[in-house]
Amino acid sequence: MTNKKLSYIVVLKKDCPTCALVEAVVAQLKSSVGSVEVWSQDDPGFPATVADVLDDRELEQSWYLKIETVPTFIRLENSVECERTVGWDRKEWQRLSGVDSLGDGLPAFRPGCGSMSVYPGIPEKLALKFGDISLQSRRIEIGDMEDPIESCYERGWSDGLPVVPPTELRVVRMLAGTTRDPKEVLGMAPPDLQPCTIEKVAINAVMAGCKPEYLPVVIAAVEACLIDEFCMHGLLATTWFSGPMVIVNGPIARDIGMNSGGNALGQGNRANATIGRALQLVIRNVGGGKPGGVDRSTLGNPGKYTFCFAEDEEQSCWESLAQQRGYSAGQSTVTLFAADGVQGFADQKARDPESLCRSLAASLLTVGHPKFAMISDAFIILVPEHQRIFADASWNKQQVLDRLTELTTRHGSELISGVDGIAEGMPEFVKDMDLPKFKPGGLNIVRAGGTAGLFSAIVGGWLASGDRGSSPVSKEIVV
Repeated sequence: MTNKKLSYIVVLKKDCPTCALVEAVVAQLKSSVGSVEVWSQDDPGFPATVADVLDDRELEQSWYLKIETVPTFIRLENSVECERTVGWDRKEWQRLSGVDSLGDGLPAFRPGCGSMSVYPGIPEKLALKFGDISLQSRRIEIGDMEDPIESCYERGWSDGLPVVPPTELRVVRMLAGTTRDPKEVLGMAPPDLQPCTIEKVAINAVMAGCKPEYLPVVIAAVEACLIDEFCMHGLLATTWFSGPMVIVNGPIARDIGMNSGGNALGQGNRANATIGRALQLVIRNVGGGKPGGVDRSTLGNPGKYTFCFAEDEEQSCWESLAQQRGYSAGQSTVTLFAADGVQGFADQKARDPESLCRSLAASLLTVGHPKFAMISDAFIILVPEHQRIFADASWNKQQVLDRLTELTTRHGSELISGVDGIAEGMPEFVKDMDLPKFKPGGLNIVRAGGTAGLFSAIVGGWLASGDRGSSPVSKEIVV
């Protein structure tokens, strides 16, 4: 039988009452068992009663040993850790050391203090310094006299607003928001079809101002925009107004504090603002989709900076958008839509579903152009007070969508070019057809907004006709 060679490690810091309490214990341990390494995080002269204290002010040893609390007492067999205990627990220290008298006269238990290696912001620095983290992206050095934010502008990384300079440390902190491999390739980012990795997404999430906990949502949004049906390249190249609208469903929206209530489409919420912006920056900086280049929009819309919000699922009386698209209530998802911008809808007098549907239908007919049919999709962002009118009458979402489809279906003879003195319109061959405004499944409803104000929104979309254009896509968020 092979004899076990026992050795021990103690990690502590001077600025810890429990570490000070066990100073004599550590000295007793060294004299009793011999093979003991004592590492001090903040003062190699502490403990003063112990000889040969090792200096861990760089926290390298604490990082390798994954120290979270001091004091930590570790037992090794043949130089391999087999057990550890944290804080001061007399019975545990005695058991691990085999010294029955260890710490006699001291209290039986005292909790430890936080290790300096887990102070806020420190783990990422240590991981960069001592770990095997290897960021693949090209480093760009800027001069001592350069302003980092201005440098980002000069290099074309900005959407017109200031970006956060993506230092290595910030990128590593961002990557802590996901368990996915930074080298994982999500797909080829249009229009230049460049490989888009998790690391590249994290860099742009830093620049957008995201917190690490937002990163899984940004990753899912990027994955969604790379789905063929969304046609991100075509969306960039169109001269129309559209850009990606990101709708977030599921528990993660609440966990990261997204806004689904008052001013959900406006400013003021960091998650809403930066997640949508990060997606746009990925397309710009990884894919090369810049205005004046492949992005040929005649006017664009402010949503091309960022257009992201959460659906108000908890207060809704209907199934969520994600559930409607086949996901469970417990799943977190993003849905992307090629959105034009926000068309306001006001109806403060309707008190029954039929009146409200007729009012909504009249506004929906103007999406794109009043004489267009089967060309664009649309989303209705329904505010709580408008949804309550349907709820009070026990109308479900599908009933509303069915009635809106009926009310927005028109005879082709009303829509062809030249009718009513309007040259724009549908081709002559549709004149004897009944034409729905939207293709099957092309009209969607989500609930969001404040509880006061009978003001909903209609968001029209880019071309969604036949095999061309863009269709809404959804992706599950993987943390």
